[in-house]
Amino acid sequence: MPSLHVCPLSRLSETVSATGASHVLTLATVGTNPERPASITAGNHVVIGVSDIAAPRDGHVLPAEDHVADILAFLRRWPREKPLVVHCYAGISRSPAAAYIAACALAPERDEGAIADALRAASPSATPNRLLVEIADRLLGRSGRMVAAIERIGRGADAFEGTPFRLTLA
Repeated sequence: MPSLHVCPLSRLSETVSATGASHVLTLATVGTNPERPASITAGNHVVIGVSDIAAPRDGHVLPAEDHVADILAFLRRWPREKPLVVHCYAGISRSPAAAYIAACALAPERDEGAIADALRAASPSATPNRLLVEIADRLLGRSGRMVAAIERIGRGADAFEGTPFRLTLA
């Protein structure tokens, strides 16, 4: 069964190694170029340059439809034979949002609320970036259900950095 693994940047190499992942999705502030783990080929790693914000802010890149479209395109290319690791700087907001988006996109029959509940159970600190979720909800035709589910689970526990976690697709 394919799985998604979410982690902070500080635990990227460790998480890729422990999971045997073949693909990595990075959500990083523009200008940040995290080192790709040696076991991941260049074609199996995508960097989405976006800030962890939900409203415009000088000097930052607001999540936009192009960013979510790039995430969805990468997910469609992932063969799902081996795990996918998704990370951002802290592993709390952008990467949990991308993992939630992935679970909703790759398992369209699954209920958004059940996926959000699985996310919360896997990570008490996850606070998915609302704007990334809103855009994905629209692109995936989920009629606001993704946003409602993330609002229902609420803000995660305070943390400087998230603990790596796994989110299954089934």
